[in-house]
Amino acid sequence: MPQIEDKDIRILDLLQNDCRISNAELAEKVGMSASACWRRVRLLEDDGVIERYNIVLNPEKIGLGFQAIVHVHLTRHDPDKASDFIRAVQQRDEVRECYATTGQADYHLRVLCRDIEAYNKFLEEFLFRIPAVQSAQTNVVLRQVKRGGIVKP
Repeated sequence: MPQIEDKDIRILDLLQNDCRISNAELAEKVGMSASACWRRVRLLEDDGVIERYNIVLNPEKIGLGFQAIVHVHLTRHDPDKASDFIRAVQQRDEVRECYATTGQADYHLRVLCRDIEAYNKFLEEFLFRIPAVQSAQTNVVLRQVKRGGIVKP
């Protein structure tokens, strides 16, 4: 694992807030030369610290006004059935995130849909048809309070 320095943290923080920032502006804000900053960003990319660059969309403005956290319980912890479940959720656009966790539920999904009817269809025609799924509990997201950001070491 690469040694993360204070300037790296500042670079990462600025890039997370605006990945379109120019290298010159980034270097100025971090207090480095443009060439040294560019090399540092490339090293962070090469070391896998920066996995990718992307944009953050407002789900409601693109017609995805329903968001839920779904706690999924599997029937058994059979590796083949779990693999089938993982492959299935990875292919669904509604599933934006999936986490295998400890605790009562085996997996937690963040699901975005157009509305409650679309979510019900997702459950009935997809999730509940996966053989490994025993049950699912839904928590509807009322509003987002915080999202993203780097945890500083």
